[in-house]
Amino acid sequence: MPNSELMPIGVFAQRSGLTPSALRFYADSGLLPPAEVDPASGYRYYGAAQVARATALRQLREIAMPLPAVEAVLDAGADDAVRLLDEHVAKIVDDAATARQKAAVIKSALGGDVPGLLIAMLKGPVLADAVEQVLSATAHEPGMALIAGLHIEADHEAVALTATDRYRLSTRTLVPARAAQQTWVGTVDGDDLRAAVATVRRSALVRIETAPHGIWLRMPEREDWHCRLLSEDFPDHRLMLASLGEISTRAMVPKDLLLRALEEHPGERVALHVSDQGVNLRPSNDEDPGVQLPATVTGGALQIRFEMTTLYPAVSTAIGPDVLLDLRGHDKPVTIRSADRGDLTTLAMPVKFDHSA
Repeated sequence: MPNSELMPIGVFAQRSGLTPSALRFYADSGLLPPAEVDPASGYRYYGAAQVARATALRQLREIAMPLPAVEAVLDAGADDAVRLLDEHVAKIVDDAATARQKAAVIKSALGGDVPGLLIAMLKGPVLADAVEQVLSATAHEPGMALIAGLHIEADHEAVALTATDRYRLSTRTLVPARAAQQTWVGTVDGDDLRAAVATVRRSALVRIETAPHGIWLRMPEREDWHCRLLSEDFPDHRLMLASLGEISTRAMVPKDLLLRALEEHPGERVALHVSDQGVNLRPSNDEDPGVQLPATVTGGALQIRFEMTTLYPAVSTAIGPDVLLDLRGHDKPVTIRSADRGDLTTLAMPVKFDHSA
């Protein structure tokens, strides 16, 4: 290689983001040998074509990938490299979840492992379904841990699960097999609950207990799960529900037909035209004739628009063959719930109704 195309180790370090000492280590390990070594001085020189490999090497080490795996990724084709990356990240996530659970057990033992107060005892399959349904209304955004959490309210009669991503609010009420020892309210980390769902679903009964900075999900003959509490205050959703206003239009629509129409809808936004003819689902512009769905409608005609990412999950998690849409106006939240089981309710926020969308 012509000397004009080579760069000394210091220049290559700046280009690649690796320190000279790291470059020497990777050269000695065979991962990134220099293009040339001066036989007299021992100085190492690198080629411009090696910058991409060096940069990738640095990035892989930044996500704690061990050297054998780094070498496998660097020498693999695109598809295999993606697979190896996914496997590495999945292992990190699993290891972190395992470490978190073990740390919770250790902390419990350090505190004398005093049993917590009973929040509720629930049927495992029912609790697992409810958690998945309500957590569909969560999101992950930097600095907003609360919208990734699940709010729990327990008393002697019921356990209410609620979550919101600011555009949707879902809530479901469960009847416990054994009631709380006292009223309890808290917001639990949603990711911790998701990780526990598979185990919860296979348990006939789940005992939910208080714990320092969290809750315990205790299941006979299965591993107990610790879920962290979030420190932020959950918004006063009951006040919001009480101030929604009167329902002006109600439509009962077959859930499967509505979901199919949403799945086949071409745009990111969808308009619902509700009248005594049924529910017409069309793009945001009024030129498309849309898809006419049968529906039982009471009240006045109304047009309302949603982001697909808001409406679809709200409908898909509804329980039963039919869904009720309780409408209050084109710019007011819509209540979406089962026509025959109202224990899961979702509020969906519409988007601004204008002709420029």
